[in-house]
Amino acid sequence: MGLEAKIRTKKARIAVVGLGYAGLPLAIEFSKAGFRVTGIDTNPQRCAQVNASKSYIEDISDADLKQATGDGKLVATTEAKQLSSCDVAVISVPTPLRKTKDPDISYIVEAVEAIREHLPTGSLVVLESTTYPGTCEEIIQPVFEKQGLEMGKDMFLAFSPERVDPGNTRFKTRNIPKVVGGITPRCTAVAVELYKTIVREVVPVSSTRVAEMVKLLENTFRTVNISLINEFAMMCGKMGIDVWEVIDAAATKPFGFMPFYPGPGLGGHCLPVDPLYLSWKARLMDIEAGFIDLSTRINSAMPQYVVSKVVDALNSEHKCVNGSRILILGVSYKRNVSDTRESPAAEIMHHLAEKGAEISYCDPLVPEFCCGGEVLCSQPLNPQVLSEHDCAVIVTDHDAIDIGLVVSHSQIVVDTRNATKNTKGKAKVVKI
Repeated sequence: MGLEAKIRTKKARIAVVGLGYAGLPLAIEFSKAGFRVTGIDTNPQRCAQVNASKSYIEDISDADLKQATGDGKLVATTEAKQLSSCDVAVISVPTPLRKTKDPDISYIVEAVEAIREHLPTGSLVVLESTTYPGTCEEIIQPVFEKQGLEMGKDMFLAFSPERVDPGNTRFKTRNIPKVVGGITPRCTAVAVELYKTIVREVVPVSSTRVAEMVKLLENTFRTVNISLINEFAMMCGKMGIDVWEVIDAAATKPFGFMPFYPGPGLGGHCLPVDPLYLSWKARLMDIEAGFIDLSTRINSAMPQYVVSKVVDALNSEHKCVNGSRILILGVSYKRNVSDTRESPAAEIMHHLAEKGAEISYCDPLVPEFCCGGEVLCSQPLNPQVLSEHDCAVIVTDHDAIDIGLVVSHSQIVVDTRNATKNTKGKAKVVKI
């Protein structure tokens, strides 16, 4: 039986390498579709939690995980040798930046080596991890060709960028269109057949390079526009104009405008990283990525801008930042998620502490948070805690944070998210 037929009849065995925010939801969807799925992760604790139906991702409930793992349909393991019984391997591993801001694809390389060693000939390999254009052709394809395997005949290779949006209750794996590009037309066709089983709409493109570039365009588009509105916010601040009111009014235009919103800085696994993958690749080809580099500088300056707002707000009340007690509200990078990767809160807290402020934080989703090498515990949100601080800084506006309570009992509130809109209280509110 050919691979496409095995996929259509759900007889193909699927391995998902990497059980993080993108890999685990994908493994669950394949399991729900009727496939036998093996999740492979180097973290034994993650594997144990999956097998015990204990979710570690906000968007997945224990019930969802239990349904997927029922009857052994989804099993997690740290053993790469389990690939030997699979027909498909989907790679969903981290792709961070090195300290030099160059791409670190070591996790991809490790995954590919394990797949090369164990996955049978005639199988499909799909890379979902965000990377630079050319990764599949330049890094993965040669690994299999050195074994004498011909792409599109002896082995199938494709790229399909993950489009997970943590905390988004409207768009999940099933109703987000899936872009797929293969090394050969046959590779694309096999990968399309796979994703058709779990996604409502599959969008085939002509090559892996196109598919790789799609993800970078999506996130670079967001990054550049966020930097524009962040710069706009700084200009409006100097002019005494409420940038949030400006955006709301501009958004009434039914064409030619898409609203973006300012914030304390970029965070998470994508926006601070993905555009730099493209910028790095551009430099290798003697192309100046001017928009990307400029937007990175603007967005990277936002935590310092927030700190300046805090300093000015305290000064206006005849208080010095040195010795002031400052409460940071929300330390995850995004509302209603617990992920603190690249969160601007860390930099804001660090700069305020450098200026002599006494820092504490409240985040119902993050019980502990490291600031300057010190592990802090989340404070309860109540009138006493708020009144004991000289300033509260809203960095992440979780639904679980009672903004009305914050405005009613704080002395000064610096609001980076426009969370205090239509909220009244005794606090002096300063927005970015």
